[in-house]
Amino acid sequence: MTLSEQRNYRLGVAFVTTSAILWSFSGMFIRSISADLMTILFWRGIVSGITVYLFFLAIERGNAGRIIRGMGLGTLWATLLSAISMMTGIGSLYYTSIADSMVIYATLPFVTAGLAYLFIGEKPTWATLIAATIAFAGVIYMVADSEWGGSLLGKGLAAVMSLSVAALAIVMRKYRDVQMLPAMAASAWLCSLCTFWFASPLSVGFTDAWLIVLFGVVQNGLGLAFYTLGAKRIPAVDAMLLTALEVPLTPLWVWIFMNEVPPTSTQIGGAVVLTALCGHMAMELRRNRASAPVSP
Repeated sequence: MTLSEQRNYRLGVAFVTTSAILWSFSGMFIRSISADLMTILFWRGIVSGITVYLFFLAIERGNAGRIIRGMGLGTLWATLLSAISMMTGIGSLYYTSIADSMVIYATLPFVTAGLAYLFIGEKPTWATLIAATIAFAGVIYMVADSEWGGSLLGKGLAAVMSLSVAALAIVMRKYRDVQMLPAMAASAWLCSLCTFWFASPLSVGFTDAWLIVLFGVVQNGLGLAFYTLGAKRIPAVDAMLLTALEVPLTPLWVWIFMNEVPPTSTQIGGAVVLTALCGHMAMELRRNRASAPVSP
């Protein structure tokens, strides 16, 4: 690897790591905003969509119009799946503990592998199958100890979020022409359109309004911007490994700053899931490093 490639790689690592840190603040925002869920989703969608779209225009400049006109079926699927993941993801954080939501979300690589096998014929490795079995055992233990009610609803929404994000990854693999930034902006606005009928937009106070703006701009908009800048500079496995930092960091912030201590079942089940996730990621990273060609 040349000196220029090393610098580019380090810059990519820094950008993707920053995006994971920004995304991990979602729990803090949800717990700090007093507005109802539908109102949060409505205003966050508008703010996030504007932020991402402006970033898209800044990057593409004169090519933006051509890119939008050339969007195909893949981008439309990405928009729909992203909107579903936004609504269910924020809903899961709203209705259950942050730790519960993130533990279920940590199974994303394994869910993606399963859907990839079913829909596009990508066979998972034995290492993936073993890690997935261990991870799901941890989730089952955590969910089995839950009481019926809001907490279980939140876990269900987290499961739907993971499925929709996994399906989004499959769409991106199948359709190579997916334009992610326009899709993310459109999905944020679609989220606002779907929740408008159940929201109370004019009931938001001054403090909540500023928090929602920061939620949309900093946590989602800038997070996606940094990820877009960084992911193209590093291998996909490295990017996935770095974004996995969001899983432990999101409940950590609310544990430290808001004293939201996860129940014992979540701590045990979460430890099992994170062990499977980290082990799987480390093995994939080592395998890709071993198979990668060495630069002179």
